Amino acid sequence: MKLVSWMICASLLGSVTVAAPVAAATPASVTARVDALNKLLAEQWQHSLQNAPEFATILGDLRYNDRWSDLSLAHQAAERKVNADFLKRFEAIDTTGFSDEDKLNLQLMVRQLRDGLQSYDLKLNEMPLDQMNGMHLQLPGFVSSIPFDNARQYEDYLTRLHAVPRVLAQVTEVARQGLQDGMMPPRYLLEKVVGQIDSIAKPAGEENSFAEPLKHFPKTVSAADRKRLHDAIVAAIDNEVRPAYRKLGEFVAKDYAPHGRTEPGVWQLANGEAIYRFDVEQMTTTRETPQRIHEIGLAEVKRIEEEMTAIAKGQGYKDLASFREALKHDAKLHPTSREDILNRYRGFIAQMQPELPKLFGLLPKTKVQVMAVEQYREKEAPGAEYHQGTPDGSRPGQVYVNTGDFADRTTLTIESTAYHEAIPGHHMQISIAQALPKLPPFRQQAGYNAYVEGWALYAERLGKDIGFYQDPLSDYGRLSDELLRADRLVLDTGVHYKHWTRQQMVDFFHAHSSQDEPDIQAETDRYITWPGQALGYKMGQLKILELRERARKELGERFDIRAFHDQILGGGALPLDVLEARTDAWIAAVKSGKAPAQPTAAP
Repeated sequence: MKLVSWMICASLLGSVTVAAPVAAATPASVTARVDALNKLLAEQWQHSLQNAPEFATILGDLRYNDRWSDLSLAHQAAERKVNADFLKRFEAIDTTGFSDEDKLNLQLMVRQLRDGLQSYDLKLNEMPLDQMNGMHLQLPGFVSSIPFDNARQYEDYLTRLHAVPRVLAQVTEVARQGLQDGMMPPRYLLEKVVGQIDSIAKPAGEENSFAEPLKHFPKTVSAADRKRLHDAIVAAIDNEVRPAYRKLGEFVAKDYAPHGRTEPGVWQLANGEAIYRFDVEQMTTTRETPQRIHEIGLAEVKRIEEEMTAIAKGQGYKDLASFREALKHDAKLHPTSREDILNRYRGFIAQMQPELPKLFGLLPKTKVQVMAVEQYREKEAPGAEYHQGTPDGSRPGQVYVNTGDFADRTTLTIESTAYHEAIPGHHMQISIAQALPKLPPFRQQAGYNAYVEGWALYAERLGKDIGFYQDPLSDYGRLSDELLRADRLVLDTGVHYKHWTRQQMVDFFHAHSSQDEPDIQAETDRYITWPGQALGYKMGQLKILELRERARKELGERFDIRAFHDQILGGGALPLDVLEARTDAWIAAVKSGKAPAQPTAAP
């Protein structure tokens, strides 16, 4: 999800002086201190929007719609100080007498700020270019999140285009610092970045990805303005944006990529072990060790493959391997076109929509649409990804689907992926969180990886709970997707903790997955370039399943799946330890009669 990238930009915040703690806990002083907390949260939020104007645009706040984030080393260093100042101010607040929610707001903000400081101190900001989330990809990828409803918004976009050379110069500056400090991605992945940059820079004029807004001028823009803006935007693309990309590409090819690290694992960096420990803790919000996560992954792979083997034998095959091989050559299981893939996603989303009230009281109000991944990033893009819509629903959520090499892809996992990315997965969870009325904005927009991705993987299984996956091959596809997430626990820890080679990763993938070959290659490179992120899916799903079983046992006949889901979704994205505490408190409240066992929100 693109949200994650811009949220990283927004994580180094704040400024000003340290407030003195309040000693007494009278009702009046509690009210005053809660008010002070809320004002400080609001101040920090406004700073985060100003500091990450792309994120503000994504949320529909257009005050900074003509700007890019300042990525310069000087600004990042200044923001580190700002972040530290904010942290001191929050830590100085006395929470005596606060409600549990107010205490949690403070605790989560302090946790977020501390994490931002540690990330900066580990120099993770000094690797701005990779084949998954590099800034060269984020800029054109962001265009689909910009509103183009009137001439003013096209003017804002033109201003942003004029500033692209500055942004890419800052990216180069940061990359040079990373080179100096030994903070380098793998060489072979940087060579892929060169190709991506070239594919963005090569198309001229209206064929360039930055020219997409010229294809759908709204009626509110006059003919004269259309001509003027069209010509100015094309000129900016050809005379400023494309030359800046070519310059960046030359730097990466000649001065940067040749110095990339030679091993795929982050362990090769000077502080690699500490970086991976940080990544694991951040991405799973647990204290589990890489070794323990590796073992959980192997156990889950074994369990899931046993279920898949049962399906294979039920279809008349002697074992899972022969069934997998047969499926590869079954023409009925391959899409016939790019549009065929998109239509299948749309069909499964439409199928799930009317079933949601059976599982939830809280329901999303924002719509979701399915779109094809831009062709310039197809080779390195995942099979599908979700981009959030605006909180007010003016821009729907977007599921981007990779339709490249369609003949080599399979249709088996489209159903589970549709539920994962759209409903009841990412789109539902994020749309609900954005609209929760009692949460401060930083919690409405929280993006804890293990919760967000764990929920989406859990959502795939909800399709089975509701009665879908009736075809054994469809259920096999669901299990294939779950197996992929179990594989990730093994592969991510394998390469970054156990020093596996890339070939070891690919070999394990071939032995323990039903993924298409294009996906195997792209997924392998994804885990290499994004340490720890792939761990969140399974770790989060397992925690939610554990909490559901705990609630079912504790509550017995009073257990209601809709109420349980509303508890999981009703606090926004949370660290897994906080989610567990929240769920335990709800179970206790239901048992004591202090909380309803039924959902309180009407479908």
